[in-house]
Amino acid sequence: MRARLDIPAGKLHRFSHRSEILGHNRLGDTATREIIVYTPHGHDGSGLPLLVDIVGYTSGGPAHANWKNFGENVPERLDRLIHDGSLPPVAVAFPDCFTRLGGNQYIDSQVMGPWATWLTTEMLEDVEGRFKCGGKGRRGIFGKSSGGYGALIHAMKHADVWSAAACHSGDMAFELCYLPEMPSALRAIAKAGSIEAFVKDFEKGPKFPGGALHDLMTFAMAATYDPDPDPEVFCGIRLPVDARTCEVLEERWNAWLEWDPVRIADHHIGALKSLKGLWIDCGDVDQYNLVYGARRLQRKLEAAGVDHVYQEFPDTHSSIDYRLDESLPFLANRLLS
Repeated sequence: MRARLDIPAGKLHRFSHRSEILGHNRLGDTATREIIVYTPHGHDGSGLPLLVDIVGYTSGGPAHANWKNFGENVPERLDRLIHDGSLPPVAVAFPDCFTRLGGNQYIDSQVMGPWATWLTTEMLEDVEGRFKCGGKGRRGIFGKSSGGYGALIHAMKHADVWSAAACHSGDMAFELCYLPEMPSALRAIAKAGSIEAFVKDFEKGPKFPGGALHDLMTFAMAATYDPDPDPEVFCGIRLPVDARTCEVLEERWNAWLEWDPVRIADHHIGALKSLKGLWIDCGDVDQYNLVYGARRLQRKLEAAGVDHVYQEFPDTHSSIDYRLDESLPFLANRLLS
């Protein structure tokens, strides 16, 4: 709920965006997406830098504008930071990127859809056209977990679009965060009878065991990083391990590793150096082992001379929105520099 009633509230603009390209997915997901855009009190968006919030697995951008108990949602946080003077006025977009498999890594996939292309073309064109914000050199992207991963990958592969990025507890060092989930995924398949049966049972509900979300996430990652091109394979899902022994299948696993920020950072140093600002942080007891990947990436960036901010903080992977108090002012000020 809103904690500071003395602070003038910005405005939330909700609109429906009909994509020309998002319909090209094998999940049956809709191409019509809700986008919420925040503009600060006293601003209509014109001339402001634009930040794009891409969220973690199981969520969608508009959820960050929802009422929140015992704390601020993101628009309320923006109101406070702008009112207190630590954050320059910015426009912030919250696009809905949710999928049938529970989330998004914000890259182009034959199965999941052309999400990177949509974010860097249609979505931006719609938002910037409506609000006259952003523009070349004045766009930033941020997120946590899968969203942090997406922000970092976009910084590497789409630095011509984004000029600043913030990665909070993003997926990296895939052997530490993804391979430990494979035995559970195999047990889920064995119990359900197939991946298709598991997903359809999950969708049928009316509820699901907590661990099932982790298994669904593993299947979403498979459909993202290494989708099976055979249209007869349900949602293109194939795992990078042997179904009986859980031994790593090198060809399949290598396809995943081609998307691991730690593995591919060396190939994108020029792009990362071109950014106005790069922020990376992670909790030092992150329960998905992401801090070790973050440390590996930080070491590479430092050795290559990439200007960036790296911070560790005493916390886990969960409930760390308070870190936005640090990263959002950093992004906005760098975009204005």
